[in-house]
Amino acid sequence: MPYTTNDIRNIVLVGQAGAGKTSLIEALLFEAGAVGVQGSVEKGDTVSDYDPLEKRHHHSLNAAVVGLDHGGRRINLIDTPGDPDFLGQALSTLAAVETIAIVINAQSGIETVTRRMMEQAARLHQSSMIIVNKIDADPGHLGGLMEQIREVFGTECLALNLPAEHASQIVDCLNEETGEADFASVSDAHTALLDQVVEVDEELMERYLEEGEVAPEQLHDPFEKALRKGHLIPVCFVSARTGTGVSELLKVFAELAPSPLEGGQHEFIKGDGSGEPVVPVPDPTAPVLAHVFKVEYDPFVGKMGMMRIHRGTVHKGDQLLVDDGQRAFKVGHLYRLQGKQHIEIDDGIAGDICAVAKVDAVHQDAVLHGTHDDDRIQASSPEFPTPLVGVAIKPKSRGDEQKVSDALHRLVEEDPCLRIEHDPAANETVLRGLGDLHLRVALEKLAERYNVQVETHPPSVPYRETITRPAKGHHRHKKQTGGAGQFGEVFLEVEPLERGGGFEFVDRVTGGVIPSQFIPAVEKGVRQVLEGGAIAGYPMQDVRVAVYDGKYHSVDSKEIAFVVAGRKAFIDAVQNAGPTVLEPIVDLEVTVPASAVGGITGDLSSRRARIGQTDTSGTGDVTIVAKVPLAELDDYAARVKSLTGGEGDYQMNFSHYEPAPAHVQKQLAERAGRD
Repeated sequence: MPYTTNDIRNIVLVGQAGAGKTSLIEALLFEAGAVGVQGSVEKGDTVSDYDPLEKRHHHSLNAAVVGLDHGGRRINLIDTPGDPDFLGQALSTLAAVETIAIVINAQSGIETVTRRMMEQAARLHQSSMIIVNKIDADPGHLGGLMEQIREVFGTECLALNLPAEHASQIVDCLNEETGEADFASVSDAHTALLDQVVEVDEELMERYLEEGEVAPEQLHDPFEKALRKGHLIPVCFVSARTGTGVSELLKVFAELAPSPLEGGQHEFIKGDGSGEPVVPVPDPTAPVLAHVFKVEYDPFVGKMGMMRIHRGTVHKGDQLLVDDGQRAFKVGHLYRLQGKQHIEIDDGIAGDICAVAKVDAVHQDAVLHGTHDDDRIQASSPEFPTPLVGVAIKPKSRGDEQKVSDALHRLVEEDPCLRIEHDPAANETVLRGLGDLHLRVALEKLAERYNVQVETHPPSVPYRETITRPAKGHHRHKKQTGGAGQFGEVFLEVEPLERGGGFEFVDRVTGGVIPSQFIPAVEKGVRQVLEGGAIAGYPMQDVRVAVYDGKYHSVDSKEIAFVVAGRKAFIDAVQNAGPTVLEPIVDLEVTVPASAVGGITGDLSSRRARIGQTDTSGTGDVTIVAKVPLAELDDYAARVKSLTGGEGDYQMNFSHYEPAPAHVQKQLAERAGRD
């Protein structure tokens, strides 16, 4: 159907895995007539879970866009994964919508991802609503769940409708003043909604106080305003399996969810260093400004950028500039997305979600614009969790290095919470993600989508070496094998620097005892030891080296002689300077239910952790802050899930290096074959 910006509704469904987001979208598509048969996750025939890996795992692993038409509205829905390992996929979509719909499993109640997404919606000041799904599974506990929602997320959470007849029907509480419900009072719910909505409109509140009622047609604007201000978080009840509440939810999306003209406008930032916000008005006639919120590699259309058009109209054949305007591309293909289907369209208007294909220039968070006036505008990106769980990767077959590298970079482009690192000390390529499942799925994609076979092993811990006291070292290199020989003698002094001081090389030679052209050779020899270490084979750091004396021969002295002399003199000095191995320490924050605190703290103590503090949040969760050696956290993701029944979450960031315990140093030295 033809539609305008005011007719568009953009809604993302987020929430814990198992809440039924994919099934709910399938029920909405069926109710709107967008599909002839309602698919199921179990059968693997849903519109949004189209990836072969999603069908095999029976879980969403990627964000997917689908659309439907209902009541004269164009409704764009985004399905997102609910496993914490794929949180980045959900977070990246929030910039594309006006409404965040948090889906709760009626049986499981409020879970970790539910809390995190509610916090994110509040942080972004976006309209949000709660959808309680699977109400048919346990109707008797819905009243208690509603109380829990209000207790955890605030009294602004009000029932927009209520289940009736043992969750087989739904009663509208906004437009109906009376009715029977399974719990609570429809009349009380109706009054509570009106009281909350009219508070954002003084004129309407005066009329309400005088007349005691408000006509339904007068409620849309203040309802939308209450949503945008976070003054109201409506709660809807639904069962995707039985269809109860699906038509009512569709009506809520079409009639009450804000359009791009009504919702809180998304902020961009001026890239001139001022950080000044830029809020584009969704005018279809203005110059184009769009944001790429997701990148995907499709086997048929190549690299595809899913974008939200914030301003202007994108026409097929237009030229768009990327980011700072240094790169541009022609819109050869413009698509509306329906899961794996790409429906070619001629133009996309302000407020809409569509995709450009076969475009190498786009990337996650790219800003696309039509004029150079917008070259300095940047996207305001969400804070993604830091990927710290890693696996070292190498090709199974020699010669496949480039193939593996290309495939890994494609995976990283598609997922903002995957990262590639190269450890030169261990000569390892490490893929990092948010958890074991995250990495396992990435490896499955390498094998099945890109036909890349790799070998994996746990990544090396990035230990370092340093010294603890000043010392001196000396070496004379003399080699005579007939003809021209080699001669160089070096005296060095070493001293430790503050932690994080790096490396300093100082020339204190006087009197020309070592000619100036040979000083770089001495430094080169020293740096060879820095790279390979002197104790356990790890790079050295936080060392100052000063060359202060030496000798040379006018005929036999050569660069190679001073490289060797510098290297061996440095090793001699290090052996006398109290060498030690440093281990990386991370700041760890673990958020768990109160019942799991004892198990978590006991486990941390066994990992040589220094627990700093514990804080209790308003939701009853406890956050434990500790400093822990990175080497002790190899299996921590699985351990947290085990100790908390999957409800725990953690994040860690590098803190500093400090000397490893003696037994650890001994093990590392023995492993390296050094005494």
